[in-house]
Amino acid sequence: MVTEILQEGPFDKITTSLKPGFIIEKIDGVEITDDMDWTKLLNRKAGKNTLITFSDPETPAQLDEVVKPISFGAEGGLMYRRWISRMKSEVDRLSQGQIGYVHVQGMNDGSYRDVFDEVFGENYEKKALIVDTRFNGGGWLHDDLKTLLSGVRYLDFAPQGNRLKDGEPMGRWTKPSCVVMSEGNYSDAFIFPYVYKQAGIGKTVGKAVPGTGTAVWWETQIDPTMVFGIPMIATIGKENRPTENLQLEPDIEVDLKYADFLNGNDTQLMEAVKELLKNFR
Repeated sequence: MVTEILQEGPFDKITTSLKPGFIIEKIDGVEITDDMDWTKLLNRKAGKNTLITFSDPETPAQLDEVVKPISFGAEGGLMYRRWISRMKSEVDRLSQGQIGYVHVQGMNDGSYRDVFDEVFGENYEKKALIVDTRFNGGGWLHDDLKTLLSGVRYLDFAPQGNRLKDGEPMGRWTKPSCVVMSEGNYSDAFIFPYVYKQAGIGKTVGKAVPGTGTAVWWETQIDPTMVFGIPMIATIGKENRPTENLQLEPDIEVDLKYADFLNGNDTQLMEAVKELLKNFR
């Protein structure tokens, strides 16, 4: 059995002498045959120089290249970056450059710094903003994000009488926004869209999020492999009851079918763009 090399495969570097369609024939000199699981030849080789022998289907020639396989975790990071790049490009295409996009990967300080940097960096002059919270496992960031997105313009700057686009507040988003959410949101990724919707900042788009709004204290035992969470603090909103098990319904419900997701047709993102474009017509 031979295997085609992927265009974006699990390697941190493939030289320009290779091209899509090359066939992997050997790994570290071991020939790949029909009766073997060739993937075992890459076991425990993350970060190590590995010799790969390729062949070009168009010629009989073989080519040796030294690469460094990466871990599943590192590959996941690259796939995430590729997905984010694709989402940004799609929003830019659908909105003709008018709407910005940012994904909140986790509810933590690092994610907030990334969001803040993108909102007031590449998206600063956009007319509106999509805040994507899908696949977010939680943390504690809901108040920071709510504050960031709830800015109200109260002062303009006009040097020498020339009014600028800049004004106060400069550290909060003052233009339209919407939040995309899904069944994959959990914990604080439930609380944030919940408080965003409760405050009336903008529309929520996607699918319902299970009510998981309870703060949990995580405890480690003497055996460090044993970790468990203790629900400690309930969050209570306008319903005057704990938000735990209080399912959050989106303002605009949109399914995202698995086949569409795999083919890059993000129906939830499309609907979010469509909703925000109403502000400019």
